[in-house]
Amino acid sequence: MIGLKRCFACVCILVLLCSFSACGDKSRVVFTTGFGKEDVFRIDDIRCTRGEIMVYLYTTQNRYEEVYGPEVWNVSKGDITLENNVKDTVLEKTARIKTMYLLAQNRDLKLEESEQTLAERAAEEYFNGLSEEEREFLGISREKLVNMYSEYALASKVYREIIQDVNQEVSDDEARTITVQHIFLRTWTTNGNGTRIEYGEDVKRSVYKKAYEIRTMALDENQDFLELASKYSDDSVITYSFGKGEAEKEIETVAFALETNEISEVIETAEGFHIIKCISTFDREQTDLSKIKIVETRRRERFAQEYDAFAETLTHQLNTKLWNEITMEHDRKVGAKDFYEIYEKYFNGYEN
Repeated sequence: MIGLKRCFACVCILVLLCSFSACGDKSRVVFTTGFGKEDVFRIDDIRCTRGEIMVYLYTTQNRYEEVYGPEVWNVSKGDITLENNVKDTVLEKTARIKTMYLLAQNRDLKLEESEQTLAERAAEEYFNGLSEEEREFLGISREKLVNMYSEYALASKVYREIIQDVNQEVSDDEARTITVQHIFLRTWTTNGNGTRIEYGEDVKRSVYKKAYEIRTMALDENQDFLELASKYSDDSVITYSFGKGEAEKEIETVAFALETNEISEVIETAEGFHIIKCISTFDREQTDLSKIKIVETRRRERFAQEYDAFAETLTHQLNTKLWNEITMEHDRKVGAKDFYEIYEKYFNGYEN
């Protein structure tokens, strides 16, 4: 539905790191010189080397190519290439891992001996999966990989500690998910440059008149709402399930007050005019999934409070010269193993 907010559950530290940019990182960034030849960035007194970035970068590159094929790197929008976008994302993720590691130290968290052993085993498996040529190309050693897995494990540990007291009880009413069918008539268009252009008042009135007529047809018991939506709606998707807080306020207020098979009045939002038919006032399966999303949102918000406050106290220094020299290789696959998958292999059962 136009205007629906998308909610994603973070089920592991990797997903947290991928989506954490929404929480913001307010730490101070300083572009400077005077780095060691292998230092990509520093955060206070901790550094990130080229080898570390290369491991994360090529793990991410391999993941993209496994799903979309090597031709995915031909994608671009204007001056922005997918490769540069992914490269920047890897830099941000790596900086967050380092920041979370520092946060763990600030909380006096340490890995237990058994956890350190798992980090060493994970590092050994990743290192042994590389050829001599790949090790040299990545600039990575067994010892550096042990440090990487140790830092990643400690970052995961501090996240779990901070969110452990989050309330996991969610009522059916709070998580209630309904299913509707939807007819949408847009009140705007775009020009050749993709810029949104609102309809004038006269045109909007004619669109509303059309929406009113469609609703009148929908109230006829001989008319099929799904067929009307397929014929008239400007939204290609007709059936939606959503919970509270996941739709525009005007739509949510009306939709949650409908009975099963009841059809709404014409609803106006900033996007256009909507007609909704309630298919189910309570979807058990979707409601249970919504409970998971709500708990994960609570966890992210709880963690973000402490992370943001801590990050504000740190100074980031980026070696722009070295960073700009780092690029992806596209004529060979580097690293048969996946850094994150190996981590999950060793730590998933332990952490749960």
